[in-house]
Amino acid sequence: MSRGAEAAERRSAVPFWRDERVLKLLGQILFITLVILVAAWMLSNYRKRGLTFSFGFLDEEASFDLAEGLPFSPTDSYARAFLIGVVNTLRVAGLGIVFATLLGLIAGIARLSGNWLVNRIASVYIEIIRNTPLLVQLFFLYFAVILNLPGLQEAIMLSGPIYLSNRGFAFPALRPTSSFGSWWPFLVAALIGALVLLILRRRTVPSTGRPAFNLLWVGVPLIAFPAIGWQFMRGQPLILDPPELVTMSGGVMRIEGGTIFSPEFMALLLGLVIYTGAFIAEVVRAGIQAVDKGQTEAARAQGFTQGQILRLIVLPQALRVIIPPLISQYLNLTKNSSLALGIGFLDLYAVSSTMLNQSGRVVEVFLMIMASYLSMSLTISMIMNIVNRRIQIVER
Repeated sequence: MSRGAEAAERRSAVPFWRDERVLKLLGQILFITLVILVAAWMLSNYRKRGLTFSFGFLDEEASFDLAEGLPFSPTDSYARAFLIGVVNTLRVAGLGIVFATLLGLIAGIARLSGNWLVNRIASVYIEIIRNTPLLVQLFFLYFAVILNLPGLQEAIMLSGPIYLSNRGFAFPALRPTSSFGSWWPFLVAALIGALVLLILRRRTVPSTGRPAFNLLWVGVPLIAFPAIGWQFMRGQPLILDPPELVTMSGGVMRIEGGTIFSPEFMALLLGLVIYTGAFIAEVVRAGIQAVDKGQTEAARAQGFTQGQILRLIVLPQALRVIIPPLISQYLNLTKNSSLALGIGFLDLYAVSSTMLNQSGRVVEVFLMIMASYLSMSLTISMIMNIVNRRIQIVER
């Protein structure tokens, strides 16, 4: 008798109340049943109080205004107001993740620098930021820094031009023109070409042990196709729209053109970047120190420069240690954006609080808030886990 048949016979001889597989299935069924019963009890209790559970209020008129994000008027619905809150949170979280990663990478490397001054500056930044509450930092950036900038009449102008004032920060922006509709197929072709080259590059690794060509070649179609399409366009598909200070009637000044970020947005973004960047710096430092020193010594013996050792030897190996805790920092940044309520930024939580006060739908609104943050967190985790798996596959 084969081993498989013997194992099957032994399993069939075990009573079902002692079968591990049956017990696991029964446990899952019991847990789901308890969840359903608790949810039904909560809904029944909610209705006994004369309340109705419905999301129909989302189609009603909001009757309040929103000064941040997509266009909105008081006659728009609660659903659009909630959408604007979600978009505002995604804007600040997306930019925050990018800039916090860059800042954390620089600070983490500086923390290990052999230069005493660079090392001390990075250490002081990390220790101060990590040991003070984020809300306090947001208040300081908003009330003590940004609101104390000069007004529009004396706005700080940087090259670009970029205007910094207590009314917000204005940056140049790219605006699509009427010919953009004929140019975007070249952008799609560029992405497809880069993806094809990336696949071809990776397919040669199992057979040869190394990629067929340098990774920089993948960027060629990303530049070539849009450039070719640009030459065939009658007009420019994109134009640079710089901000300009304009004096209105009565001597009132305003900024026209470009992209303007409100003081509240900039305070929240800077606070999240500076705060999360300090934690990411420690993650980067730990990842770099986890790489065997023999790797660095061997590379130095081969004549690699310090920059080449860090870029080609240390960081690629440190990523397998860095990425898992990095996911937690990205999730913390996204959830910490809810502190925007303290400085008046209209993020998801702030808009939802206004909706709650206007409509009285406490349970429905809070369910929407939790579902939104849960969706954002799961999306970030999924993307980073995919990246982590790809790194582990390449390493093997």
